[in-house]
Amino acid sequence: MKSFYIITNRIKDKDLSVTGQIADYIRGHGKQCFLREDFLNGQERDSRCTDLSMIPPEVDCIIVLGGDGTLLQAARDVVDRQIPLFGINLGTLGYLAEIDRQSIYPALDHLMEGNYEIEQRMMLYGSVYRGEEKLDRDIALNDIVISRENGLRVIELNTYVNHARLNTYHADGIIIATPTGSTGYSLSAGGPIISPAAALFLMTPLAPHTLGSRSVVLPPENEITIEIGPGRDEKIEEAVAYFDGDTRVPMLTGDRIEISRSRKDTLIVKIHNSSFLETLSRKMSNV
Repeated sequence: MKSFYIITNRIKDKDLSVTGQIADYIRGHGKQCFLREDFLNGQERDSRCTDLSMIPPEVDCIIVLGGDGTLLQAARDVVDRQIPLFGINLGTLGYLAEIDRQSIYPALDHLMEGNYEIEQRMMLYGSVYRGEEKLDRDIALNDIVISRENGLRVIELNTYVNHARLNTYHADGIIIATPTGSTGYSLSAGGPIISPAAALFLMTPLAPHTLGSRSVVLPPENEITIEIGPGRDEKIEEAVAYFDGDTRVPMLTGDRIEISRSRKDTLIVKIHNSSFLETLSRKMSNV
């Protein structure tokens, strides 16, 4: 790789000191490195870390400084360009951004010398409908979560797979996750951990009002539909769909979201030779 672009979470690197050091190191090895110009002059145009219009066409790799949240946002923003992402973790815990502060420069050496692998990570594509009207659509690398809008109550969620009824859940919500997202919100809700190399859907109910509800694993060729049921006393229920905890789409009784595999995957640069299980063990023990 000869040309790099850095995406920085300004909360994690307020003075851009780490960003500048990495850029200088890359340029010192005869490679190109681009930064957001509005970051440098203190005139950010928006709160997002990624501005696709500023990424030159010759960029081979995007270095993401922050944490898993920053990388998730970058993945959704640049997926159409299909540029590999290299995550450096400036936070406390990262499954996607595997490189910590102490390993930055050895990892950059591997990157510039071509000693790396590129993993393809499955993404989700979701469309929200009210009748035949499409309200919104988006993609997600980790998960799409449908949950109640307000109040401490369960909501009714009718689930279908390939238009055939699967189940009706009475729960706080439901998570549709990718294997990458299995170590995120789904894990906190009691879902299983799945290798990110797999391709499948993981459906995990949130605090279901029954002892028999468990996560369901489905093939990636399937289409999942979730319909919002009526509220208490047949009132209109209010819910919301979240894409990677970012895009937010309000939903009402009768609305549905159709979820399928995205046509494009996220490309993640992997430096370490350690397996997913070794990485998982290290993160879970907080070493």
